[in-house]
Amino acid sequence: MRATKVLGAAVCATLVLGGCAIHQTVKPVAKLEGRQVCVIESPAVRAGFIEAYKRSLATKGYTVRQLPASASITECPTTSTYSANWRWDLAMYMAFAEIKVYSNGQLAGQAQYDSLRGGANMNKFIDADRKIDELVNQLFPGGAGS
Repeated sequence: MRATKVLGAAVCATLVLGGCAIHQTVKPVAKLEGRQVCVIESPAVRAGFIEAYKRSLATKGYTVRQLPASASITECPTTSTYSANWRWDLAMYMAFAEIKVYSNGQLAGQAQYDSLRGGANMNKFIDADRKIDELVNQLFPGGAGS
């Protein structure tokens, strides 16, 4: 009887925590043409995101040209878009982020961080700047000129 209760509790815990998943997927960018990345501004996203993104790109050796939200992904040889949102759960945290990179108008790479189903998973309380750095490092593994 005790073994059944323990097994039942373990199954319940697994089901509850299974719904508390954080997902991160990255399809790295292959060699890019040039060292400039044009980033199309997303006014719906906190300004701190684009600032952290530009810093991360600069650290990787890229120069960044910020474009208005109305710009096209074909405006530069290498263009990037981003989206992100924050949630409140004991504190504000970045719940979702997505960065897409286009080369000559074609999707060349993509990084996505998703903790929207993080629930009770305390790992969702990440430092957004560090997470952006991590995504950029994985998205542009060699940096500019490699």
